[in-house]
Amino acid sequence: MRHDFQIPHNSGLIRGSLIPVLAVTLFCIFIIIAIFNTFVSSREYEVDIIDRDVTRLAEVLKTIEKDCKIIRFESQKNSINFLNVKSFAGSQVGPLNLKHPERWHGPYLDTNPSIQGKEYLLVRTKKGYFVTPGEGVKLPNGKVVGVDIKLDEKADIESMMKDEKQLGYKGKALAAPLVIKKRDPYFLPASPLEYSI
Repeated sequence: MRHDFQIPHNSGLIRGSLIPVLAVTLFCIFIIIAIFNTFVSSREYEVDIIDRDVTRLAEVLKTIEKDCKIIRFESQKNSINFLNVKSFAGSQVGPLNLKHPERWHGPYLDTNPSIQGKEYLLVRTKKGYFVTPGEGVKLPNGKVVGVDIKLDEKADIESMMKDEKQLGYKGKALAAPLVIKKRDPYFLPASPLEYSI
């Protein structure tokens, strides 16, 4: 005796419900992969940008030091927003006071680099000068410059560059040292800078 309510095995109903399930499953897998790539890749990309920018800024400032001889800086933390200046009057450009302003060969960069809309900083500490991301920048390790990472005179930025919880991330430094020679009696810090009068 045949039951009318049974579904034959080869009917299209089973195939018809399997295709939408597979499509939804594949769509969910693609979404998960996209989210993972967005967060992981964006962190790595941001680390590469910061590493590249601080290295390039340190090289440009090294060139300015070599050509123009930096006498002093305006403050302990200085925004690096003056490298696109072509010419200027006097001995000061941005926060820099120069011994030989006539040797300025700007613009050194077409635009001043920034990260997360914030300018990079030239920071003076007792242990030297460093180029760092600006205050308010959230680093890939989740720390915020100026909040979690203090950039005052006592900051040991050289050690921070090696610490994954500070200014280091997966073997890359998120700051760069800068050697400036002492030329002014009010020029700080005392070490490890080279001195010449």
